[in-house]
Amino acid sequence: MNVWIAIGATALGCYAVKLAGLLVPAGALERPVVKRLAALLPVALLAALTAQQTFADGRTPVLDARAAGLAAAAVALLLRAPFLLVVAAAVVVTAGVRAMGAG
Repeated sequence: MNVWIAIGATALGCYAVKLAGLLVPAGALERPVVKRLAALLPVALLAALTAQQTFADGRTPVLDARAAGLAAAAVALLLRAPFLLVVAAAVVVTAGVRAMGAG
């Protein structure tokens, strides 16, 4: 039964957040600070998620094949490679490091 309570609480929480977003006055959303924050927040959250998924294993920081793949993707981005090539470089390097047994 605890699962259904959690599902219900999550559904109510999502509805409350959606309702709060609809109740914000339009004038408040037009402020330059709010616009700047709205533009930068998704980038910061994505960077934090990438760092957490790459350099953490539970509660401890790690440096393994995922970091090598991220480095390969960064090099491909610096060389202005197309997106699919960036992803492919990360995948190939990560798989290669894992196959060598270093990750």
